[in-house]
Amino acid sequence: MEIQPKAHLESKLKNNCRWHVYIIECKDGKLYTGITNDLENRIRQHNRGRGCKFTKGRIPVKLLYSEKSSSKGQALSREAQVKALARDKKLKLVFG
Repeated sequence: MEIQPKAHLESKLKNNCRWHVYIIECKDGKLYTGITNDLENRIRQHNRGRGCKFTKGRIPVKLLYSEKSSSKGQALSREAQVKALARDKKLKLVFG
């Protein structure tokens, strides 16, 4: 039996994870859309100032919306669609 390196196993596990497209609201009311395969951790990163340049100076952030995608490619495509929406359309997506 061949022993798999830890990095290989972690990579394999990540590939089986579901992806999320999410919208967060920053302290100043601005909206940010992104993707992740670990939603809870990503929100923690944003709130620690380690998420991205856009949210770094706008913490705390609040998760408003997320939807699951079955692949990274699908999540990236959906993220682009959501980012192209005007603010009012994004809020309609969030609040219905």
